[in-house]
Amino acid sequence: MLQNKLLFNQSSVSLEIIGLPDLSKNDSKDQISIISQWKLIIIDKPLIEGNNDHLSLIMEAFYNYSDLLINNERALYESKLIDIKADNFYTHNILLKSSKPDVEPLNIKIGNSILSDIINCFEQLNSSEKVTKVKINQLKNISKKYFFNILKKDKLTNILLPPLISLCSLFLVSQTLVYFYNSEEKNYKSSINSEIIFRSIKYTNTLV
Repeated sequence: MLQNKLLFNQSSVSLEIIGLPDLSKNDSKDQISIISQWKLIIIDKPLIEGNNDHLSLIMEAFYNYSDLLINNERALYESKLIDIKADNFYTHNILLKSSKPDVEPLNIKIGNSILSDIINCFEQLNSSEKVTKVKINQLKNISKKYFFNILKKDKLTNILLPPLISLCSLFLVSQTLVYFYNSEEKNYKSSINSEIIFRSIKYTNTLV
């Protein structure tokens, strides 16, 4: 039997789920009740993939880490499979540990937007009727709360203020340059007009 594939996308992140229907439960042929493989694809980052057990642990890590961020607690999550910690408010350091021997850990750095995209893909997965819900142990009730809390005034300010200041600074510098350019152009034109008038008067006096 051919395996089914489902793809959940959000901006720079895609989550691919591969698996089979459970025929003993009379699943439809395009249903995925038995997840055999998954792939987390992030633009310009190494591929993250594994089996169903790995997926539940990865989701648990990201959800609980996000909860720590939301509640302004120490942003550090550690497990046998994955560690996530905040380098700063904007950068998150992910360390993936392979269950296979002699395989070096994989280190990936992501920003806030990618972290949000990953959570969004997990939310799409859990909301889909075409795939069985992934069982996650020790998961705090944060999936919906994540998106509402991220919009709180203080968090929104922390995220948007730096780029907003940069845009305002760029606007002010641009306006200043335009002002000086227009001023110089006006002075230049005034000087040219004065020179033309002076030459005209001089020429008239010569004729007279």
